Amino acid sequence: MATGLLVDAAGRPSVPGQALAQLRDFLVVNLRHHHETEDEWLWPLILTAAPEAKRALDDLSEEHERLDIALDRLADIGLTGAKGHDGENPDEDDRHALREAAVAVRDSVRDHLDHEEPVLFPALRAHITPAQWAEFAQRVIATTPPVAGHLMIGLLDEVGTPAEVESICVNMPPPVKSLLPALRDQAAADLRVLRGIGS
Repeated sequence: MATGLLVDAAGRPSVPGQALAQLRDFLVVNLRHHHETEDEWLWPLILTAAPEAKRALDDLSEEHERLDIALDRLADIGLTGAKGHDGENPDEDDRHALREAAVAVRDSVRDHLDHEEPVLFPALRAHITPAQWAEFAQRVIATTPPVAGHLMIGLLDEVGTPAEVESICVNMPPPVKSLLPALRDQAAADLRVLRGIGS
């Protein structure tokens, strides 16, 4: 969803470079964090119980490496002030480059999920205990980069049920939980800008 949002937003001249950069940076760090936690923490858990899954998990890790190349390209696009005529909005070439790089990331993520889900979901059901999953999830939440974290809350609110969102937010540190209303408001405002609503 967020990768598609960046593709769409990059094609809207009304979306400021700062908003594009914020979403791009959010995507880059969170996608990297996601697959690094799988490679470093989740795959070893699965392999301890099911060594025969090594080949499939190695293939998924290779896809993570290819995604990293696409993320590097996306991260390298200049968006604020480098070429923009007013110092805030990227020029047409930068927007085009951003959109192309975002399409590559979006497509890479979609293809990867098509390959990952048939391997991962059965492995989780068969080989990972609820306690192991809870520990892994808590570790992921605790190490999630704080880059534009309000967007994570806003996007979760859009795709998850209230119960699902609460199950994710329940383990947040109390100071962060107290900020949830403000984070939701900021996310809603930023997502409207990215979607070109009201511009």
